[in-house]
Amino acid sequence: MKNIFICLTACLLLPAILFAQNDVKGKVITSTGEPVVGGVIRITGSYSGAITDLEGNFIITNVKGNSCCFEVINTGFLRDTFCIELPQTTVASFILEKDSLVLEEVIVNSTRANENSALAYTTLTKEELAEGNFGQDLPYLLDQTPSVVTTSDAGTGFGYTGIRIRGSDNTRVNVTINGIPVNDAESQGTFWVDLPDVVSSVDNIQVQRGVGTSTNGAGAFGGSINLQTDGVQLKPYGELMTSGGSFNTFRTTMKGGTGLMDNGWSFDTRLSTIQSDGFIDRGAADMQSWYVSGAWFGKNVAVKAIAFSGREKTYQSWYGVPEDSLKSGNRTFNPAGMYFDTNGEIKYYDNQTDNYKQDYYQLHFLFHGNANWNFNVALHATKGLGYYEEYRQADDLSAYGFDTSITTDLVRRKWLDNWFYGITYGAQYDNHKKITLVIGGATNNYEGQHYDQIIWAQNLPSGTEPVHRYDYNFAHKLDGNVYTRLNYQATPKLNAFIDLQFRSVAYYFTGLDTTGAQIMADASLNFFNPKAGLTYRNGKHTFYYSFSTAKKEPNRDDYRNSTINSRPKPEELYDTEAGYKFGSNTFSFAANFYYMYYINQLVLTGKVNDVGAYTRVNVPVSSRAGIELEGGWKISNTLLFEANFTYSKNEIKTFVEYIDDYDNGMQVSTVYSKTPIAFSPSVISAASLTYKTKKGFAATITEKYVGEQFLDNTGNDSRMLDAYAVTNLRLSYTFKPKAFKEITAAVLVNNLLNTEYASNGYTYGYIYGGTYSAYNFYYPQAGINVLGMVTMKF
Repeated sequence: MKNIFICLTACLLLPAILFAQNDVKGKVITSTGEPVVGGVIRITGSYSGAITDLEGNFIITNVKGNSCCFEVINTGFLRDTFCIELPQTTVASFILEKDSLVLEEVIVNSTRANENSALAYTTLTKEELAEGNFGQDLPYLLDQTPSVVTTSDAGTGFGYTGIRIRGSDNTRVNVTINGIPVNDAESQGTFWVDLPDVVSSVDNIQVQRGVGTSTNGAGAFGGSINLQTDGVQLKPYGELMTSGGSFNTFRTTMKGGTGLMDNGWSFDTRLSTIQSDGFIDRGAADMQSWYVSGAWFGKNVAVKAIAFSGREKTYQSWYGVPEDSLKSGNRTFNPAGMYFDTNGEIKYYDNQTDNYKQDYYQLHFLFHGNANWNFNVALHATKGLGYYEEYRQADDLSAYGFDTSITTDLVRRKWLDNWFYGITYGAQYDNHKKITLVIGGATNNYEGQHYDQIIWAQNLPSGTEPVHRYDYNFAHKLDGNVYTRLNYQATPKLNAFIDLQFRSVAYYFTGLDTTGAQIMADASLNFFNPKAGLTYRNGKHTFYYSFSTAKKEPNRDDYRNSTINSRPKPEELYDTEAGYKFGSNTFSFAANFYYMYYINQLVLTGKVNDVGAYTRVNVPVSSRAGIELEGGWKISNTLLFEANFTYSKNEIKTFVEYIDDYDNGMQVSTVYSKTPIAFSPSVISAASLTYKTKKGFAATITEKYVGEQFLDNTGNDSRMLDAYAVTNLRLSYTFKPKAFKEITAAVLVNNLLNTEYASNGYTYGYIYGGTYSAYNFYYPQAGINVLGMVTMKF
């Protein structure tokens, strides 16, 4: 099949005497004369641009300056730029060659939002990610995006970290890498500690807020994070990054690749190692990762194999800091591993650690059928294996399956051994006129073993094996979905989309619980998730509206800690989004309004169910309503200001809290009306001011503000995280010596103003002796700390 070309002809600039401004008009067509619909034309270095209409035409008004460069972007074609002189009458031709290399975009395109999606999203490029990549976990590189709150158990961004989008935690944020699910099939969370330095092998990341587009894996209730790994490089390259700083932090990353060889093959690899002591006592993290890919590109076919792995050993800091320690000024206290020796002295167990390794394997097949069709199929497998180890003092052996009342000090390990594998697929049709169609889906299978061991004890019944297994269960989960998304360009200005997804989940597990009792769960669920929206574009102004639904199954603990009589129902979400966008040469603005209505959202209430477990309970009605504002101002060629602001109201219509009364063994209940949802601040904002020179120097100062958050759903001020504002400063200088492509030296100063704050926490309370006692635990973050980095490219 002959190569397909796009020919862009920039038409005459009309004289200033007619328009009193420079209007650039043009048309995008294929080499056969067909118009290309939906092509993106952007002015380089500005917010201004246009989308080609049904005839392939575009117009960009009020283009300033004596010359101007345009970036031309269309899925399936190479990206490039062309420049013209202003305000001369200019006719310029530019050719974009169709190439099989660009088929890599097909991998993620079926689950991505674009200019015609009536959704709220942010896409970060490789260059934007690299500027802030000092080795911290991925959530910290997304911290400046709208409605995002990040946290770190160790207080530094290394080790266990978390992210919330619109108040929804990581179990409600869908994560994919190259369209393949990452969320754990049972807990439904994503553990970024198992993906250290993954950003160094990522080409771009898209963060969708709300339900978003149909995707693979667990339902998205707060948002989606979609990663695309590095694409092929045309030339051989090498890169060495080394960084280090406060808390004995040190990170080394080595990357290299062959570039695209004459035989169509390309190979890339990366090795990373990261260590940090952490801000919290004994909050150390020791992490390694690697990435390797090999690809072959034919004329209309591409095959790409990817393997990457992460291994971590972190000292446990997930218990938090007790409130009384925080008030006494001991912000780094860590109770994990603490015990009393025979002399009554406090000791700490050295190996109170979390140990886990996860290996990812992906094999992608990409095919360009003709001018209209692209196809992709991917096989994948993920292997997870690890445990956490902890010292337990004076534990009752009856809780470990022994028929005895003996108590003893012991050390236990809780293991997880699992496989997750499956297939994803997609087909994309674009007639370059009015219709773009995506058909896709996935079938994924999970097999997991949970088993726990006592590896040491002071006092065990005679005849007990040195390593005693006391808990085991096996889980199997089959998750399948199919979806169809249709974009229809109804008029030159109006685009409509409809997105239909059907998802089926079958979950089963059996085994012994911690008391030795037999447990079993078997659930089959079917979900239909329709979405629809409209986008109206008039010059620099864009308006959109969408309505989406999502349904999501309970997690492993919800099933394990319940019976058929107390089993929770699936959650349902109905998401309405409406927004406006504006972009000019020097200014951009966007406003997004959302209303997320939940039925049967699962929350902790403190209630003990029929198996004596504290588990999540369905609340009939809850909601999130808010406005997200974004803006950018190109003050000059060297100075850029960007900011976003979210105001929201997040509430549960009726909430019942249950508190244990140890005096009588009962529970006391209290009914609340219209209470705020836990960990859902009403105000979140971020701002940055960047200064860049043509000589390679750059300076960026960022500000992040997070309003008050409640630790539970009662709205009680005594169980609250205070609002905080954090300022960071980043400096860099890039130069190009003879022996290197470039060298960049950078410094990141976190928490420049040394603010004392906590970004996460939890609470519990009880009644004893007729008195209610509440205990809060917090995750304080580090004060001012510094990371330095040197990047050498060759």
